[in-house]
Amino acid sequence: MDNYSIVVQNLSKEYGSFSALSNLNLKMQGSKCVGFLGPNGAGKTTTLKIFTDMIKPSKGHIFINGIDVNREKKKALKSVGVLIETPEIYPSLTEREALSMIGQIKGIPKHDLDSSIKKVVEKVKMEDWLDKKVGKMSKGMKQRINIAAAILGDPDIILLDEPTSGLDPRGMSEVRDIIKELKNENHLIFMSSHILSEVSDICEEVAMINHGKLLAYGKISDVVSKFYVEKENVVELSFVSDLRQSSIKAISKITGVKKVDTIDDKRLNITIEGDQKKQAEVLSSIVKLNVGLISFKPSSGLEEAYLSAFKEVT
Repeated sequence: MDNYSIVVQNLSKEYGSFSALSNLNLKMQGSKCVGFLGPNGAGKTTTLKIFTDMIKPSKGHIFINGIDVNREKKKALKSVGVLIETPEIYPSLTEREALSMIGQIKGIPKHDLDSSIKKVVEKVKMEDWLDKKVGKMSKGMKQRINIAAAILGDPDIILLDEPTSGLDPRGMSEVRDIIKELKNENHLIFMSSHILSEVSDICEEVAMINHGKLLAYGKISDVVSKFYVEKENVVELSFVSDLRQSSIKAISKITGVKKVDTIDDKRLNITIEGDQKKQAEVLSSIVKLNVGLISFKPSSGLEEAYLSAFKEVT
């Protein structure tokens, strides 16, 4: 396991009488993806901005790979790639020009810059647009360029602030696939998100925060066990191609299906009433619809745990 690490010690941030963060302690180590969860105003973006020294903490410390960000910012952040909120790229620049500018800011040597840009645009599948102006691109394409900018220079640690926010289902799916590939390439990824199915799909661990305080951190299964007691029969279904609304409606009408939730174009969560025999009957009925079902698995239960956790602290 790689020894990448983010260590947060007693981190607090006050704005007058308002406490955005309160004695946050967190330790993440190794190559993995950690989801950062919490409602709006919980302190997620504030935390990420303190991690990168965009804002200063009122007290406490953040160490990246053992280096204090406040005391040695340049050294600590040298191995970090960041995408916070939704940065705008100058529309008059081409993708190559925008990434070249970022590469120079990062201090990538000129003789390595072209190959570094080629590497990241291939990862985000934007190589055919290298010399096209950014202003003519869709929001999803711009976000892929933002991710390319974040991973330019092959950082050990990647910080992502709601990377799929505002994208259509196809754009969300494309960005998730990119993050999955990055996770398999030995990075420590810390990713905030409001989309629980996305976190379940990508991350091994989650940290939950509310009103600036940490509620839980650990493996998804452990966090689910902590907050979610009464488990329903929730099954995640995957399909070979994009689902039509007529197919989703047909599934929802099957006897025993209590609820249908769309994850993305090709995946659903269904809640089934009854025992395992009833689950088998429901799945058999879905197969008979001939809508391209290719796999199914129990849901992680993260959504139920999340709702339970924040109900308890409201």
